[in-house]
Amino acid sequence: MYITKEDLGLEQSLLLESLRLACSWITDVAQVKTEKLTIERDTKNHQHKIWRGAIRGEYSVASKVWDFFCPIWHTGQAVKALVLAYKVLKDDRLLESANLGVEFIVNESIRDPSDPDYGLILAYEDIGDIVNTSAILECLDGLIHLSELKGYEKLWQVTLDALRWVADKAYIDEGLFRDFYSPRERMFKFLSWARPVGRPLADDGIFLKGYHKTGDERFRRIFFETVDRLLKDEYPPGNWIRYPPCNTERGYIHPRHAYWWGYPMIMAYKETGDEKYLQCAIRAADWYVHAQRRDGGLFRDTFIDFSTPSFGHATSGIACAVILWLELTQILEDKRYIEPMRKALRFCISMQFRNPEDPNLRGAILEKVLPPIDGTDKSPYHIRDLGTIFFIQAVAKILSNLESVR
Repeated sequence: MYITKEDLGLEQSLLLESLRLACSWITDVAQVKTEKLTIERDTKNHQHKIWRGAIRGEYSVASKVWDFFCPIWHTGQAVKALVLAYKVLKDDRLLESANLGVEFIVNESIRDPSDPDYGLILAYEDIGDIVNTSAILECLDGLIHLSELKGYEKLWQVTLDALRWVADKAYIDEGLFRDFYSPRERMFKFLSWARPVGRPLADDGIFLKGYHKTGDERFRRIFFETVDRLLKDEYPPGNWIRYPPCNTERGYIHPRHAYWWGYPMIMAYKETGDEKYLQCAIRAADWYVHAQRRDGGLFRDTFIDFSTPSFGHATSGIACAVILWLELTQILEDKRYIEPMRKALRFCISMQFRNPEDPNLRGAILEKVLPPIDGTDKSPYHIRDLGTIFFIQAVAKILSNLESVR
């Protein structure tokens, strides 16, 4: 089922213009072009050797300072976004930038077969020298997208080696993964906010994609053990507050949680035809409908009763919701999610900096508005690359699906 521009109430030309502008922010502003850092802070001291190709993840409008948060998986998702946008815009500069991003990730992959950690991607996140398992998985779909587009089998090999490392070292059993690995000590660590028994990780359905590429039944088994674990532990409907980065004690739910674990349910449904997976994906999509604010946006801290704080938006979360809603619109062949999609897209576009005085902002999607800083009149705007990255993914998918472009 195709949607139309009339469904969305948005001109195709506006979507294309906004997509081009967002892509230019990734390629011309946010991506590091030098081997070493220059203008950026690296507050968490990520232990990366060569930074060229990485995406700068954080920008404070008040201080005009760049910083990073887990550049590996953010860059992987940016590569995915650029490949999806290339299919619509046919702009070779997008692939040049995607190639740079992939080089950054591959440079952080252990490629020596004699190394006990062969295949590990050094996806540092919360702590500069500790690898996050989720960050490994979340960077891989970008490699797959570029490999599939250009026939780069080497990227598939890097992906499969990383999956084997995760399967061998991080996967426990029954759908649970260890979270934090120290390459220096060659051991998993425990952080205070994490669950000691691990958590499910179905992000992007990467293990199922690995199975389709190789026929390795272990990959398929891990994928289904994980989604079945998620079905068992689902609460509230369409979400998983019991697992980080949600917070059971405070009662808030992470804005991209229902996407990371709801979208793979669609993949499980397509693989098996089992309705239970589709119904879970629908519940995840419905969670976003309830969490969406009247103007189309979403807050980072959405509580279990769908109340929110007054500050701290998460535009990336509502862009992820668009991706989920679009996929279900195609499967269900009805238009229950058209109105939420319309509101979300309008909100995201309204959050785009089109003619800013600060050149670091041009094309970016505003991720969040912070409360007043130190009681001063400093700008409350905070840029995260994920707002722009997931907006690009969503709009590229929308434009690829629009009936009018076929």
